[in-house]
Amino acid sequence: MKQEYINSGNKDTRSGFGAGLYEAALNNPEIIALCADLAGSLKMDKFAETWPERFIQCGIAEANMIGVAAGAALTGKIPFAGSFAEFITGRVYDQIRQEVAYGNTNVKIAASHAGITLGEDGATHQTMEDIALMRVLPNMVVINPCDYNQTKAATIAAAAYHGPVYLRFGRPSVPNFTPENQTFEIGKALMLNEGSDVTIFATGHLVWEALQAAKGLEAEGISAEVIDIHTIKPLDTEAVITSVAKTGAAVCAEEHLIAGGLGELIAGTLARHTPAPLELVAVDDRFGQSGSPAELMKAYGLDAAHIVEAARKAISRKNR
Repeated sequence: MKQEYINSGNKDTRSGFGAGLYEAALNNPEIIALCADLAGSLKMDKFAETWPERFIQCGIAEANMIGVAAGAALTGKIPFAGSFAEFITGRVYDQIRQEVAYGNTNVKIAASHAGITLGEDGATHQTMEDIALMRVLPNMVVINPCDYNQTKAATIAAAAYHGPVYLRFGRPSVPNFTPENQTFEIGKALMLNEGSDVTIFATGHLVWEALQAAKGLEAEGISAEVIDIHTIKPLDTEAVITSVAKTGAAVCAEEHLIAGGLGELIAGTLARHTPAPLELVAVDDRFGQSGSPAELMKAYGLDAAHIVEAARKAISRKNR
């Protein structure tokens, strides 16, 4: 069954986080926000202005911020600790492991400016390793929503969930195409387009590109199933297995390194349950570089054209 998704206007997913944080906080006074001198960049400024007593500006000290968040969580607060994805994972991995994941502490790690679409800031700020780092930690939930509306809903769901959550979002304005008042279910993949010839699994900014790829494939007579994997951990293994058992071939598209990413997670799932050809649209062992988000997505092969190419290749490998 073909479904139509329409872009209601480009919006940045970090603003979806800010809106979701504010809405969740309206209904729960235990929610607090901590930031590493980036309140404007993470759209936490409205929260800070409304509830200054619930906002902690930690300065450029992410390791300390995670410690403060963990301590607050142990007193019953629900802390959202925010910074750039590169700095809140790579810089403070030990603190996250020991103080959040190991203790199953109710801390929400809000990671903005993730992936190569951070753009002109260049390789030092463009983390494409963060999903790998976070998904290997026991107890950690990893969420990577695709647009403004889904990021807002995911933030509200993260606030209601008890336990560590890594919430990944970005800076650029991207198509906003999922329902405005959606209910976000952690760990439940979404089928956006039903198909029979190949499954396209996508996460984050690549979900829209996957939908555009499905349109291109349809013009070639290829029926592509598109599944939005917004929750990377826990993975909806049932959705993965069921879809690929039907289509017999798959593509996974993500704004992340191949190593440790969603594609390798799906590959392992398929190997254990229903082996099938799988092609990966991701970054292969490279750092980023400076450029506009659109330029970089094309240069690194993270667009609809490359998903179409990967789908053709996966289908060609069926029954070899």
